[in-house]
Amino acid sequence: MGQVHMRVLLTNYREALLARLGQIDARQLHQYETEALIDTDAVRSAMPAAVADRLGLIRLRRTDAQCAGGRVEAVDMTEVFTIEMLGRQTETSAMVLGEHLLIGVTVLEGLDFMVDCLRLHHRTLFFC
Repeated sequence: MGQVHMRVLLTNYREALLARLGQIDARQLHQYETEALIDTDAVRSAMPAAVADRLGLIRLRRTDAQCAGGRVEAVDMTEVFTIEMLGRQTETSAMVLGEHLLIGVTVLEGLDFMVDCLRLHHRTLFFC
């Protein structure tokens, strides 16, 4: 099966809220634009530690992540951040894991997106 990669903009939600309330300057917001892998086999999203650090995200708790091959690993979960893709936004948290930003199906559902499996080789997302 092919892979779907999309450009995404990640924003520290806590900082965006503080900026909206006038408690910090909006220019202080941590944002990061990058390419993400859309993984329809993953429920949760995952991000590398370097991305979480770049966004200034707090690790709130630990959880178990089941990796490929069935291996279970304890990983950190980030605080909520905003993800923007194709002009739509949703808030989510992510497991701190791996070397690539991985978007799971809960984010797709939050954005009302589905992967078009019939045209997967064209890297197509569509609105529901």
